[in-house]
Amino acid sequence: MNLEIGSIVEGKVINVMPFGAFVALPENKSGLVHISEITNAFIKDINNYIKQGDIVKVKVVSIDSSGKIGLSIKKAETKPERPKPTEPSGPIRPADIDWSANDEADLSFEDKLSKFKKDSDAKMLALKRSNDSKRSGGYRRGGGTY
Repeated sequence: MNLEIGSIVEGKVINVMPFGAFVALPENKSGLVHISEITNAFIKDINNYIKQGDIVKVKVVSIDSSGKIGLSIKKAETKPERPKPTEPSGPIRPADIDWSANDEADLSFEDKLSKFKKDSDAKMLALKRSNDSKRSGGYRRGGGTY
């Protein structure tokens, strides 16, 4: 069996170092699983995740010109398929809105203008109230004595 990039093989951990683990592979070869390729979780102590003598499935991710083999345990694992959401959960995104629907199609220009002015006034009032509540207390403008 010739090792190629992308192939998944089984190997035995022969040495664990702070930066990764060396794995014995078929054909009397060995490779390094870097600490970042062991799991997706943050690893504070590598010995909590892998031990010498463990049998692991690894994916060959690189083979350089000098023959060093880079391996990955997390890429060798099959990823569970994420279920596709049937209904939007959480906030509505712009992609979820039917922009072609037009509720104001039968309104006259004056009605549309009136609606816009009413909405604008309501938004300006809410903004003014928000700004006033943020300014209450503390420094006042207008020459008062303290």
